[in-house]
Amino acid sequence: MSDDPEREVWQSRLGLIFAMAGNAVGLGNFLRFPVQAASNGGGAFMIPYFVAFLLLGIPMMWVEWSIGRYGGKKGHGTTPGIFFHLWDHPAAKYIGVLGIALPAAFAVYYSFIQSWTLAYSYFSLSGSYFGITSQEEMMLFLSSYQGVTTSQFFNGLGSAYVFFIINLLVVTWVLARGIVRGIETLAKFAMPLLFIFALVLVVRVFTLGAPDPTHPEQSVMAGFAFIWNPDFSQLTNGSVWLAAAGQIFFSLGIGIGSMQTYASYLRAKEDIALTGLTTSMSNGFAEVVLGSSIAIPVAVAFFGISATQAIANGGSYDLGFASMPLIFQRLPLGQVFGTLWFGLLFIAGITSTVALTQTTMAFLQDEMNWTRIKAALTVGAVLFLGGNFVLFYYVHGVVNEFDFWVGTVGLVVFSTVEVIIYGWIFGMENAWKEITEGAAIHIPRIFFYIIKYVTPALLIILLGIWVWQAGLDIFLLRNANPDDLPFLWAARALICSLVVIGVILVAVVSKRWQRSPVAQSSL
Repeated sequence: MSDDPEREVWQSRLGLIFAMAGNAVGLGNFLRFPVQAASNGGGAFMIPYFVAFLLLGIPMMWVEWSIGRYGGKKGHGTTPGIFFHLWDHPAAKYIGVLGIALPAAFAVYYSFIQSWTLAYSYFSLSGSYFGITSQEEMMLFLSSYQGVTTSQFFNGLGSAYVFFIINLLVVTWVLARGIVRGIETLAKFAMPLLFIFALVLVVRVFTLGAPDPTHPEQSVMAGFAFIWNPDFSQLTNGSVWLAAAGQIFFSLGIGIGSMQTYASYLRAKEDIALTGLTTSMSNGFAEVVLGSSIAIPVAVAFFGISATQAIANGGSYDLGFASMPLIFQRLPLGQVFGTLWFGLLFIAGITSTVALTQTTMAFLQDEMNWTRIKAALTVGAVLFLGGNFVLFYYVHGVVNEFDFWVGTVGLVVFSTVEVIIYGWIFGMENAWKEITEGAAIHIPRIFFYIIKYVTPALLIILLGIWVWQAGLDIFLLRNANPDDLPFLWAARALICSLVVIGVILVAVVSKRWQRSPVAQSSL
């Protein structure tokens, strides 16, 4: 049996909100969102974005919070045990394995990317990239750091490995300290710091004006116009609606399993209505207001719209890690602002990584009766082994493969299954009672019907469109580089192995579970 005291709960509402916000606010808010907005209709993108936020984001946030709190009452912090109580069927607990395997797989590659932000915080503070004046050289700096190429800057993966290990040790240390002393304490300090860093950078961006007097068309206001000038013709493009829904899932952190785990540490009748909405709004503020006000406007001010558009089309990483360092060199106190930029990205990343890995921690502690230290060391070992695969074979596209199956398809698949089990099998009356219990605000009754009918229908439509448009080609890797195929299939095998291990462990530990009478009576 575990030597730890009874199951922890969040110490304060503020700590809970910061921790949940840390789970939701990640790299996608500051890197992915502005690129998605600029590439999908600018201001018009916000129409499908807010539709997805209202019909998918907020309903799923309340669903996952209430599912997690319900599981915590039964002593379960992960979805295998929670689904076991929601649905009296042998398959329920095995479907719930996705809620452990997905965040574990997500953390394997996300923690490596997060370690880049730690490295670049150091590179900014020390001025390591200062003196590089071209986009091509800065891309070479990044790619040689990643081990994709070799250059005068990095000759191998030594530097990347050092920061990967440091990052891993920090994550393991936070997990080993537990919910209150580890995660909640981290969130209370990290999240206010993140917003302070972001606000300082936003103020600096707004005061730039047009940095080059010879190019008055290159200004911060032109950058905002580039993002928010609406192209309403894009609203007839189905891919724009898919992109908006995908951004909501990615940025809110729903459909991955970590939200339920955090919510399981709530007290039995603690409010989830207001705190869930607050978490969603905090994420939206970080994304729409702060995220869109830094990288792209400042890039337009220095490089112009055409160059920025090319950079954005190259991907979020090009924008964040190749373009921003060039800009910092042109600013007074550039090393300070560079450190703030990559520092806020590191904070956003580590709070999300901790949330992803706490799911495995909860399973090992709740279901296998492991001590917190033993569980944290095990999680650290898994991240180390999986991270080595990602680090050494990054050049073969394994991060994109992980990100597609876990961070895109997996989120929608798991959310679809989850909302159907909750709203239809557990029963929407039971679900509504759970969602509104202890609520500090009145949730409009319309959300009863949105959760039962609209949200699952939209999720099924999204899955159907994806399968119709690209599913088979992607599954068969028809457009992949032949040299990369063994590594891409190995990435898929690693994801599947996490699912298989989860199934085996659940089969063993579930023998002592006893079903809730509430779940039985609702069938």
